[in-house]
Amino acid sequence: MEKLDLGKYIEKFVDVVSIKGAPIFKQITIIIENCINVLQSILLSLPFYIIILLVVLLSFALKNKGFKNIKLTSSNARNLLELPLFSLLGLVLIYWMGFWKEAMDTLVLVIVSTFIILIIGIPLGIICARNKKVNLLVRPLLDFMQTMPAFVYLIPAILFFSVGNVPGVIATVIFSLPPAVRMTALGIRDVPKETVEASIAFGCTKTQTLFKVQLPLAKPTILAGVNQVIMLALSMVVIASMVGAGGLGESVYAAIQQADVALGFEAGLCIVILAIILDRMTQSLGNKK
Repeated sequence: MEKLDLGKYIEKFVDVVSIKGAPIFKQITIIIENCINVLQSILLSLPFYIIILLVVLLSFALKNKGFKNIKLTSSNARNLLELPLFSLLGLVLIYWMGFWKEAMDTLVLVIVSTFIILIIGIPLGIICARNKKVNLLVRPLLDFMQTMPAFVYLIPAILFFSVGNVPGVIATVIFSLPPAVRMTALGIRDVPKETVEASIAFGCTKTQTLFKVQLPLAKPTILAGVNQVIMLALSMVVIASMVGAGGLGESVYAAIQQADVALGFEAGLCIVILAIILDRMTQSLGNKK
């Protein structure tokens, strides 16, 4: 029996898309690269202690549900101050170890990737929740995106977007998109039917029901999806460094190539610190009433 060489057909398809879509890919590259450069220049132009202060204040505000009516008691002091103190000590440690620029570059890549994912994922999740045919079509595609090894995404990303930060962002978007779509659809589907029917009975249109009833009630689930997206994006920083993306992943990749245990541990520790800070912040945002 003759072997089915499926890979060749995929390769031909990718070659055709890369040639025909070159102008579109060039514009996407310019837009994403400009966003990354602007954010990096802003973060790196600010003194490190200003950024640390802003992160500490933001983490405290998320834990305390704002700055109004601040009540520090012996029972809640640990809960309110745990994240701000960890953010302070963790970011100071990153600066002290000399990885501040790399950490800011990684943070920018995660922010840009997450922003693109949410722009695509939340509307797609809403459509999947409200249209069964679209959901049946999208679900296997999401399964494919989530189970395919992340390294495979780098090959077409290089062909379409060359090397650098942009293919790393695109590979991160593909790898991290499924949770945003799934959790958004799940949150909207879990809204009680009685609540939706009541809003319609009171004269709400479908759009009003979506934005005033379903999305607010689905907010905790959607934010849990955002949390997963950020964690997956951070897990991609090392893989993205293989196509020229900068940041802490580049340091980890260099440590692997050189078998440098010290460099690998320090860069990996910085990634862990960023991951914990972002994870706790998004969790606090999800718990906000």
